[in-house]
Amino acid sequence: MKADLGDLNAFVAVARAGGFREAARVSGSSASFLSEAVRRLEAELDVRLLNRTTRSVVTTEAGQGLLERLGPALTEVEAALDVVNRFRDTPAGSLRLNVPVSAARLVLPALVPPFLAAYPDIRLEIVAEKSFVDVLAAGCDAGIRYDERLEQDMIAIPIGPRYQRFATAASPAYLDRHGRPQHPSELLGHACLLGRFASGALTSPWEYERDGEVVRVEPTGPLIVRVGGATDLSVDAAIAGTGIICVFEDWLRPHFDSGALEPILEPWWQRFSGPFLYYPGRRLVPAPLRAFIDFVKASANRA
Repeated sequence: MKADLGDLNAFVAVARAGGFREAARVSGSSASFLSEAVRRLEAELDVRLLNRTTRSVVTTEAGQGLLERLGPALTEVEAALDVVNRFRDTPAGSLRLNVPVSAARLVLPALVPPFLAAYPDIRLEIVAEKSFVDVLAAGCDAGIRYDERLEQDMIAIPIGPRYQRFATAASPAYLDRHGRPQHPSELLGHACLLGRFASGALTSPWEYERDGEVVRVEPTGPLIVRVGGATDLSVDAAIAGTGIICVFEDWLRPHFDSGALEPILEPWWQRFSGPFLYYPGRRLVPAPLRAFIDFVKASANRA
């Protein structure tokens, strides 16, 4: 009995993704190619590995057993091939990062172009998520998260600004009409623009701190947007005078500079630690990821 390594990889991709379409998205193959590979493998082994329905794909008992043994074995194969990659003049291969939308917008633009210029043989894929997912289950090599979202057994290194702030702002026209709050509690009398996470939770209460005094307010307003994907809509609404917004300071900085938005309550803005690049510490780091890690560290030293 002889199974093709490519067919085994296809089975693992589909089993982990829970479907052919999602596995195709993660692996860069077509769903029809993966389906044919799994069909070939099942024919070769003479056993059904996946139960397929119109809504889902799940492993059979035999498939689950094969998956549990194959996962570590294929990881070792990838690691062995990556050892060879290290003998190249420059690393080559694919690197897939799972990041929040805010990191794709505020952190990566300063890093990605020079990194790709330095490593032309690396193909970088950025998966920007609106919710937090398991990086490995999503088929990614590493991710970007804030410290309160880091998973256990992961190695984390700083990436991007080491400190950030949530900024509160509104258009000058709105503030001329409704007044400029001097204390966070005054926000309760204003129209505020809120966000909603994929989990369903709102981006409230808004929290402020000054001279040891912490104030949490739960504002209301006419607009709620999905965090990440629709944040720009909320910013545009604030510029148009719809209400007061509270998001990353760096997201609003261009509009502060242009005068389209006016910062308010700035002495109360809370500072928090910046994001981290994190990756599994229990396996060999692929050469493309190692190159990115070294590049991020060198960039931080130059800053």
